Amino acid sequence: MKQVTNSFRLFMEETEGTGKAYMDMVMQQAKSSSLDKKTHELAYIAVLSATRMTSGLNFHVKSAKEAGATKEDIKSAVLVGLPVAGITLADALETALQAYDEE
Repeated sequence: MKQVTNSFRLFMEETEGTGKAYMDMVMQQAKSSSLDKKTHELAYIAVLSATRMTSGLNFHVKSAKEAGATKEDIKSAVLVGLPVAGITLADALETALQAYDEE
């Protein structure tokens, strides 16, 4: 798996069939989504940001960028939850923009 965190890699390697079952569910959910890849990734970034799961942002920002998302799209996705999640999204914004600017 490219660009995943060490903790996610460990989860996949050390949980016997649980990691595989989890990824199967994730892949099935994405496959069943009516959203195009870019929109799906932007929605995922919004959820990661609102739930303060910034460790997953690097992977999903890069995936969104590959699917055609602009830096403005990334900022908007991070901030979409601002009215509900509040200023805690500032940490996610920093992480997301750093990931976008990496090569």
